[in-house]
Amino acid sequence: MPDLTSYLTQFLNGLSYSMLLFLTAAGLSVIFGLMNVANLAHGTFYMIGGYIGYSVVGYTGNFWLSLIVAPVVVGAIGYVLELTTLRPLYKRGHLSQVLLTFGFVFIGLDVVKWVWGADIRSIEPPAILAWSAQIAGRAFPVYRLFLIAFGLLITAGLWLFLERSNAGATVRSGVSDKEMAQGLGINIPVVFSVTFGLGVALAALSGVLAAPVLGLFRA
Repeated sequence: MPDLTSYLTQFLNGLSYSMLLFLTAAGLSVIFGLMNVANLAHGTFYMIGGYIGYSVVGYTGNFWLSLIVAPVVVGAIGYVLELTTLRPLYKRGHLSQVLLTFGFVFIGLDVVKWVWGADIRSIEPPAILAWSAQIAGRAFPVYRLFLIAFGLLITAGLWLFLERSNAGATVRSGVSDKEMAQGLGINIPVVFSVTFGLGVALAALSGVLAAPVLGLFRA
């Protein structure tokens, strides 16, 4: 007979990894789906977020603080990069965006090697999550259950933000009809900068969450 307990464990493992992928892909979807910007450096923001989280945990010993600091710092970096480099390229099409963000990848890799080195590093999960629960007679890491719950929470938060909030309506109106939104007094450049910052902040958040499971290393 099939081992249903083993299937359940593998299902939960797959679900926890899929939540990490979702958090990363959600940021990419926000940037490309809402702004129509081809951002090849999204994985680099994910990596930098993980390393910033590693530094925050190393200096403060507080994992929860890293979940706030890393997205804020990387989101601010994304805001500035969109404002200074990407914005002038919107009228040139995707090729210019691809070339520019591909350059960001190399810059990000060198910055990580310069600041943190090339050694493999990891973040320890917080003590409250650093244990295993018994599920159908088998031990399963509580941290991975946390990833599943947290991913579902972010999913609901993004849906509420985009579909049920005034800010989300502003973003969607700026994408669907930029000229009309500007005529109504909406500052579209600021909206796009904030949206780009939000997208890369989600990538950074995913990088911190993935570090206790996958570790950190510069490819």
